[in-house]
Amino acid sequence: MALTPRLVRACRGEEVDRTPAWLMRQAGRYLPEYRKVREAHSLLDICADAELTSKVTLQPLERFDLDAAIIFADILLPLVPMGIDLDFVPGKGPVIQNPIQSPSDVEALKPFDPRDHLTPTLEAITSVRTQVNQDTAVIGFAGAPFTLASYLIEGAPTKNFGRVKSFMSNEPEAFLALMTKLREVSGRWLTAQAEAGADALQLFDTWAGWLNPITYEKQVMEHSRFVFHNLKGTGCPTIHFAVGAPHLIELLSQVGSDVLGVDWRLSIDEAWSRFSMDCAIQGNLDPTALLGSEQHIRRAVIDVMQRVDQRPGHIFNLGHGMLPQTPPHSVTIAMDALRSYEATAA
Repeated sequence: MALTPRLVRACRGEEVDRTPAWLMRQAGRYLPEYRKVREAHSLLDICADAELTSKVTLQPLERFDLDAAIIFADILLPLVPMGIDLDFVPGKGPVIQNPIQSPSDVEALKPFDPRDHLTPTLEAITSVRTQVNQDTAVIGFAGAPFTLASYLIEGAPTKNFGRVKSFMSNEPEAFLALMTKLREVSGRWLTAQAEAGADALQLFDTWAGWLNPITYEKQVMEHSRFVFHNLKGTGCPTIHFAVGAPHLIELLSQVGSDVLGVDWRLSIDEAWSRFSMDCAIQGNLDPTALLGSEQHIRRAVIDVMQRVDQRPGHIFNLGHGMLPQTPPHSVTIAMDALRSYEATAA
């Protein structure tokens, strides 16, 4: 009989033998073994090769006491088969050469089947699932409709999201059409990952925190809710994470995920007390804590765990992604602090 991964049980609010832990961006630039791979391959090269994707995905599990592997990919990958010219520019990040500027640009976006166009990632999920033990979860993920729309309209990293907000107000029908297309993309992409062997699915709404509650509720919320509703048939628990969004916490908890990820700007106990619906919680160590001394790291981990106070349904994670300058040994310290605290508290 197959063992249900610890993380999956925690997502459902069940009692577990220890708090499941993983870290957003746990496979990436802070690891020297990853940097070695990048010396010969671009990010898109890695994502186009199932073997390389699997290798990078497993690197942090070979170093650290983690309970999940999150597949190495990028939330923007589904935009390419839609007809978007995407590149990752060193020192700048993702750049789109043909951003959305008009209703006709929205109409031109092509539908696609991720099983045909994003095969390497799906093959990597299947491979990783066979390489990790049964109690280790494999996490698939996608970008939320608003975050994908933001990248599409802005075309490059931005500090104020002026273009997407302008598009939302000046072209409301086109924005609705764009969000409708993107929710289908996110839903199909996550469903395909579940079919490939993912145990849990995370939706990243990276830029939702730039919206006020009224705009989020009127123009964004229903589309993320659509994604989660349509994932119920996969049998995979779902996680929802938005950055810089303490002001949206009540709304986010109503969107329909099994777990709500909380970023570092809000204490985890306060966040949990503000949930409008009953769901598990993920988070929320400040990533910069891992840049401090060993004593500082241990105190920060213990603070999170004391605030959780052994309540079921907690997944330990960062309150945003791992910073590139993080010393790998700091992750080892953090995981040891987590396990030592639990051993003492038991």
